Amino acid sequence: MLCTRLTNARILTMDPDRPVAHDIGIWRGRIVGLDAAVTSLPARETVDLQGATVLPGFIDSHVHLAWAGLKADTPSIAPCERVEDVLDVVAAAVTRKEPGAWVDIAGYDQRALGRHLTATELDRVAQGRKIFLMHDSGHACVVDSAVLDLLPAEVPHQDGFLAESAMTAVRRLRLPYSQEELADAIERAGRACLAEGITACAEAGIGGGLLGHSPVELGAYQLLRDQGRLPLRVQLMAAGDTLHPLAAHRDDGIPRSLDLGLRTGFGDDWLSLGALKIYTDGGMMARTAALTDPYEGMSTSGQFQDDPERIAELIVDGHLAGWQLAVHAIGDRAADLALDALERAQERRARPDARHRVEHAGLIRPDQLPRFARLGVSAVVQPNFLRYFGDDYADVMGERRAPWMYRGRGFLDHGVTLVGSSDRPVTDGSPLRAIQFMVERASTSGRPIGPDEGVTVDEALHAYTVAGAYASHQDDSAGSLTPGKRADLVVLGDDPRAVGTSRIGDIEVVATYVDGRTEKGKA
Repeated sequence: MLCTRLTNARILTMDPDRPVAHDIGIWRGRIVGLDAAVTSLPARETVDLQGATVLPGFIDSHVHLAWAGLKADTPSIAPCERVEDVLDVVAAAVTRKEPGAWVDIAGYDQRALGRHLTATELDRVAQGRKIFLMHDSGHACVVDSAVLDLLPAEVPHQDGFLAESAMTAVRRLRLPYSQEELADAIERAGRACLAEGITACAEAGIGGGLLGHSPVELGAYQLLRDQGRLPLRVQLMAAGDTLHPLAAHRDDGIPRSLDLGLRTGFGDDWLSLGALKIYTDGGMMARTAALTDPYEGMSTSGQFQDDPERIAELIVDGHLAGWQLAVHAIGDRAADLALDALERAQERRARPDARHRVEHAGLIRPDQLPRFARLGVSAVVQPNFLRYFGDDYADVMGERRAPWMYRGRGFLDHGVTLVGSSDRPVTDGSPLRAIQFMVERASTSGRPIGPDEGVTVDEALHAYTVAGAYASHQDDSAGSLTPGKRADLVVLGDDPRAVGTSRIGDIEVVATYVDGRTEKGKA
């Protein structure tokens, strides 16, 4: 007997051998058959979907659940465009904290103000608290003098503005968050993912790096799992700086590792270790992505997170230790560093199915595309960055480089696996709105952003299903609605392939199934 049969639906399986079906049978969290194979079988529950469209559950291959959940519960200055209004929000948050406490403020973006806020300005309302304004990019912050007084003198800042590794020094003062606090935040963000049809995601860096929240951060996810509160499947990326020298046998060839030799693949269908997350540069929003040529109208060309050779050595060591690598590289200069190091790693020890990834691949020159393909490196892009920030990014890249941003067609035409993601909470996490952008390549203002990089609807859906499963080494169990795979699926009010492109982002998510059961999300 089936547990559930979904019937009267337009099922887009994303399986080329059986692309469309009308009925799907589920037993113990797995798909057992389609159409005639299941229509006559008895089922405990039969659900008439009344012509709705069914797709494999979306896979968001790069998110920050803990940060997203914490941000959602933090006072925000996002609507503010005047310094005085920012300080009013900070002053109100200060009154709710004890003297000497940390005061977290979300939503900071210097572009809304026309310049960076300063420690001097924050001091006017701090009343002895430690003020921490997190930049929306995750690559910078502004703090008051109470925080600056705690930092080593060699940490660089500009009147309270700190970027990249300097921001990491501040975050180390702020950490750690408790596992219960993190668990609540992860659950909150996970339910928002479910409401958008996402059934699995990759948490892009725990335990260290720019955005780790605790040295024992994995425990928060295990706590949720133990309590039955983990809303969706999560693959965890360990931050690169969590690796350390271990006395492994010399024949193992492992220079650095996690304790016990843990690496990519450990875990199960619900919670597992994925790639090793390694940062090379910053971000476009903070103007710290490492470019070959300076930002348009500026003298800066961004920065690396560390000495380039040390970054390259970490990439090689992670590869030798058996990890899949997820290398953050937004600027084209950073992509050169990432590709050079990945090539060196494969020369040291060939691992053809490592499935290494470049996270973001925000600005990729034409000459870099063949290197991605030759090295078998996937490009994990965030289309909604350009949907919402495209006007600004195009301005700072200039007319020549703007078409190279967050490519689609260029990667596919070179045989590079194109993977969709959001980088939640940096911007909107909706896969449907991202898919719309991938096809039409227009910002919310209507400005075309590299229109020649547009892909088809089917190719965009592939990036959020089949390619997402491939990038997480889960293509044997996820990504398509194929018998034997997990019954993770999303029910949509319309077929993305049948509506006008401009309507894709507004399609209703009717229901999300994980393990064959409907799950409640929270928008």
